[in-house]
Amino acid sequence: MTDLPTFIAGLPKVELHVHHVGSASPRIVAELAARHEGRSPVPADPAALADYFAFRDFAHFIEVYLSVVDLIRDPEDVWILTHEVARELARQQVRYAELTVTPYSHVHRGIPAPAFCEAIEDARKRAEADFGIELRWCFDIPGEAGLPSAEETLRICLEERPDGLVSFGLGGPEIGVPRPQFKPYFDQARAAGLRSVPHAGETTGPQTVWDALRDLGAERIGHGIAAAEDPRLLAFLAERQIALEVCPTSNVRTRAVPRIEDHPLPRLVGAGVLVTINSDDPPMFGTTLNDEYAVAARLLGLGPEGVAALARNAVTASFLDPAAKRRVSDEIDAYLVAAQR
Repeated sequence: MTDLPTFIAGLPKVELHVHHVGSASPRIVAELAARHEGRSPVPADPAALADYFAFRDFAHFIEVYLSVVDLIRDPEDVWILTHEVARELARQQVRYAELTVTPYSHVHRGIPAPAFCEAIEDARKRAEADFGIELRWCFDIPGEAGLPSAEETLRICLEERPDGLVSFGLGGPEIGVPRPQFKPYFDQARAAGLRSVPHAGETTGPQTVWDALRDLGAERIGHGIAAAEDPRLLAFLAERQIALEVCPTSNVRTRAVPRIEDHPLPRLVGAGVLVTINSDDPPMFGTTLNDEYAVAARLLGLGPEGVAALARNAVTASFLDPAAKRRVSDEIDAYLVAAQR
């Protein structure tokens, strides 16, 4: 048996909660900052980004995140970012990823919606050929931009409908951004065949998760860690097998959880909730998906079998078709058997 970090590094994986811009590597962020030097507060030195990405709280994280969004100025930037994100995920043996993409943020900054969608689609197809990874999109509403952004995000989804689009989401701050107000937009997106995957219960309490379930028809919940505070909600999630996209390091870095030792992941798993492990905005939080699996293994006291079970959870909760789910699950099982010889 190999050691656990080595096992995790080679384990085939599925990533369900990772943000498009938030996955930009320090090298790419610094290159973009250098192109726009003097017009952005983002450092053009990769070594200085660690300090720039030290977040005081969630509101500060959003402020910094949007400053990086501002660096994406044209379709070429979009293509490079998307292809590089795929490269990094593939290095970690990710076979399939559902990237959270916020088209409103880019269209609002001057990139036409058709050009934006063409860029991510071309990069998606190239990444599959280059790296053997399948990418799909969750187009999400930036909650901080209000209902106009919901209207525009829905319009882009329905009018552009890129081939990789599978779901409709809601990100940004939860405090002061009630979930129910977005119901009409989620209703229309769901009627058009998109799956519902809003963020909820990260920096607010269990009621936000209930709102996402009841008003937005959530099939998975982004984060959802506040569910640990509500036994009735835990039972509901476990019974319906509604998955939570848990990102442990992110929750600590944005101050949603004081310390990693305080993370509610063990309570969620203990209650029978279908939990998936994800990286959120990995370079910004100084982590990787492999690191997040290692953190989860430590919090849950898992060995290789338990870690492989977490990887299977992500396959189960994904929007892959049944045949593709079987293919990735079989690959995980074969990898585990080979590692135990």
